[in-house]
Amino acid sequence: MTAIAIIGAMDEEIANIASALNDVTVTEEVGIKVTRGTLETNKGTTLSVAATVGGMGTVNIAATTQHLIDVDHPEAVIFSGIAGNLNTNLHVNDVVLGGTLRYLDTDMRLVGQFNPGTADHPVEEYHSDDRLLALANEALDDMGIHHIVGIIATGNYFVDDPKTVERVIRETGADAVEMEGAAVAHVAARNDIPALVIRALSDTLRIRGYRGEADGEHRQAHVTAVCGAVDVPSFRGIGRWDVSYSDTTRPERVLKGELRGNFRWRKGIACAKAMRTR
Repeated sequence: MTAIAIIGAMDEEIANIASALNDVTVTEEVGIKVTRGTLETNKGTTLSVAATVGGMGTVNIAATTQHLIDVDHPEAVIFSGIAGNLNTNLHVNDVVLGGTLRYLDTDMRLVGQFNPGTADHPVEEYHSDDRLLALANEALDDMGIHHIVGIIATGNYFVDDPKTVERVIRETGADAVEMEGAAVAHVAARNDIPALVIRALSDTLRIRGYRGEADGEHRQAHVTAVCGAVDVPSFRGIGRWDVSYSDTTRPERVLKGELRGNFRWRKGIACAKAMRTR
């Protein structure tokens, strides 16, 4: 049975995918709660899914990613959550697929010397898997969801003032900023496992004070940042939902696209059921 690992940094980013699983077991391991179960794909095959909240920051998420790789031997690792916006052409709930992932606070001349880099050719940045990106991009296009394949910056501090925002844009050219994506891609690359990082934007640059004064209310997107289940090695059927954190009625409907209960069909983060094999 194909196995995948799905990781988020916060409870809200994993709750709905965990609730959609069948034959569920929940265990406490290395300081995290891992929900394991199965999910039927659109092709009728069955996936084995390990979903967990790894915590915020690069060290927490790297430890979680390596643990799931060691224990569950997934054929793909997917990280999904919200991120801060660094692109003036993007808006709340738009999606950035992490084509390139760059650390904010890491000297890659040293850190990048280790697999998949070498001392002579250190890695400067990390990347989501090309095939997963292509299929996710196509699925989002098919659903008319505004998104880009872009650059995501990862660091262990919150980028929340105009000077810091400007510096991060200047140094990385990033479209979004967060605290985990590059670390997930880093660990996956060391293990030669395909990874995909998906981020829904929680704000705009104006709200973050980068271009003019902030307009007051911070419109934090009520996004369940769950990633779509994968028919590894393919990836398809991504949709996205904006779901209030208080919306707990039948969360499995988010994955199945049954727009009932408290769920509202709106721009949110990529997620659905499985993807067809090409």
